[in-house]
Amino acid sequence: MPITNGTMFMPSVLIFIGIPGLESIQCWIGIPFCAMYVIALVGNSLLLIIIISEPSLHEPMYIFLAMLGATDIALSTIIVPKMLGIFWFHLPEIFFDVCLFQMWLIHTFQGIESGVLLAMALDRYVAICYPLRHATIFTRQLVTHIGVAVTLRPAILVIPCLLLIKCRLKLYRTELISHTYCEHMAVVKLATEDVYINKFYGLLGAFIVGGLDFMLIALSYVQIFITVFHLPQKEAHLKAFNTCIPHVCVFFQFYLLAFFSFFTHRSGSYIPSYIHITLSNLYLLVPPFFNPLVYGVKTKHI
Repeated sequence: MPITNGTMFMPSVLIFIGIPGLESIQCWIGIPFCAMYVIALVGNSLLLIIIISEPSLHEPMYIFLAMLGATDIALSTIIVPKMLGIFWFHLPEIFFDVCLFQMWLIHTFQGIESGVLLAMALDRYVAICYPLRHATIFTRQLVTHIGVAVTLRPAILVIPCLLLIKCRLKLYRTELISHTYCEHMAVVKLATEDVYINKFYGLLGAFIVGGLDFMLIALSYVQIFITVFHLPQKEAHLKAFNTCIPHVCVFFQFYLLAFFSFFTHRSGSYIPSYIHITLSNLYLLVPPFFNPLVYGVKTKHI
């Protein structure tokens, strides 16, 4: 890893700074993050056990909810142990290739979560707007195909991000990452070379996954609420709203934090880095923590 003119050839090891500006209190910040992680693990594990063990819950909505719980367990487990290693045990190093693998896992599971939220929105759309056709449309075979599609789509789309970093970016100004995990733009910004293609593909991938999903989910719920308002019975209104409210809550908290994290990485230089990094961590921790609480309270069968 020779150093020339303040640059270095692709470092074999990268070092996480953690939360810039809050290094002295990171040991305390780790406590609520650890608590959220434990609650997320317990809550989503219980959700999975209940759905798997109860035959009456083997329906599309609950199958998608189980997929969401499994995704949340995986996503939080990918980042929290390493984050706590940085905060509590002063273990900030990560091999470059391991960092790229963590990046692939994080962005893949983010995409899977977005895809599952879209599948849940479409399921509710058909169930409320076309109730008599729901069983014939959302068959076991279709649910299986949706599960495979929402998994493969981000897994394949993220791979070029890794190849563009590995093959194009050879010179780096530093091995220090101002973050607690390997986020795409956080790593790309370390390079001294032209990163336009990396940024462009990152934007394209984010739009194909998150952007399209967001628009389709929003359209689904708009159509759902239009249909609900035209229902003649008040009981039907309440039942439809009670079914949709948990989904809408999860939808908003996931995408609000996602868009904030995404755009501040690209044009948020005026936002203090400690706020940005803290909210980026919450973006990956709040959904796994929040989802089982919402669905456990608002979903009658569960």
